[in-house]
Amino acid sequence: MTKYRQFKAAAMHVAPVFLDTPRTVSKACALIREAAESGAKLVAFSETFVSAFPIWSAFRAPIHNHAWFRRLAASAMEVPGPEVARLRAAARDNDVMVSIGINEGSSASVGCIWNSNLLIGPDGAILNHHRKLVPTFWEKLSWANGDGAGLRVCDTELGKIGMLICGENFNPLARFTMIAQGEQVHVSSYPPVWPAYDPKEMAYDVAEGIRVRANAHCLEAKVFNIVVSSFMDDAMIEDMAKDDPEARRVLTDSPRGVSMVMSPTGKVIAGTIQKEEGILYADIDTEACVEPKQLHDLAGAYNRFDVFKLTVDRSSNRPVRFEGVDDAEDARQHDGASLADERGIVRENAWGAERLLNGSA
Repeated sequence: MTKYRQFKAAAMHVAPVFLDTPRTVSKACALIREAAESGAKLVAFSETFVSAFPIWSAFRAPIHNHAWFRRLAASAMEVPGPEVARLRAAARDNDVMVSIGINEGSSASVGCIWNSNLLIGPDGAILNHHRKLVPTFWEKLSWANGDGAGLRVCDTELGKIGMLICGENFNPLARFTMIAQGEQVHVSSYPPVWPAYDPKEMAYDVAEGIRVRANAHCLEAKVFNIVVSSFMDDAMIEDMAKDDPEARRVLTDSPRGVSMVMSPTGKVIAGTIQKEEGILYADIDTEACVEPKQLHDLAGAYNRFDVFKLTVDRSSNRPVRFEGVDDAEDARQHDGASLADERGIVRENAWGAERLLNGSA
């Protein structure tokens, strides 16, 4: 008999300690403990919560942002690394699953930064490591392209959990990749604010965009959607604006991101929260994903796989591949990994779900 999992989820609509990775990790660990004490079994943080979203690229010309890029690069985390170890310990010590966005650095280049997300199991294992496929618009000034290695739905003790970062939730092929793996709970991570235009000319409502994308994925995938944006606090504004009144105006007048939790029918069951820090809690019952699939099951009867065919390359991008070494050693030489399985080497997690090398089945 199929066992449908029930649990409490927590969405962290909170601010990082801006560009301070150790203190942001400490804040994340404290919030993980607080959520666990409130009964949460899945704790979700925002896009690049550790420890900054590069909003400065939206309102200053690139020639004025070199110092910001140096600060962002200096704050980036390597996977694995000491900061990741602290997050894994917090998940393990509190017996919770954690989804968290980070700025990820590379051992191959001091100037390569990825917009990444980690899914950490309650035993502290890294279940998935995803790098945002394509940075959006001015984000390209900070982040490198990711790859398909992390386009995975993890079969966990809480159900089948997947996630996409910000604009990836606007990508129908990325979303279908999640749907086609039987996703039941989706995590959508977003920034605190996203100025696409000068707000005095056109106030791009990022919150409305988030709502539309989240609702669409719920209805198409028949999943719970944990939508989590970070919060921009006064300290963040002060650091970026300083004596620049135009920067302050753009930051304060641009609509903020929003956090909420939606059901498989697109109904908001927790939230919304936008203009203050807080934790959203929601009760998840994965049995609710079943009945809506009688209407439209895009991973089953409501599709034509003889007509439509999608191929996903799950190999991880590397600047060099070494011949004459085994796969684990090749991964270590490229990623600086002390654990061979961090970027997809075959292993068994606590629930027996196989992780695959370079997407091979």
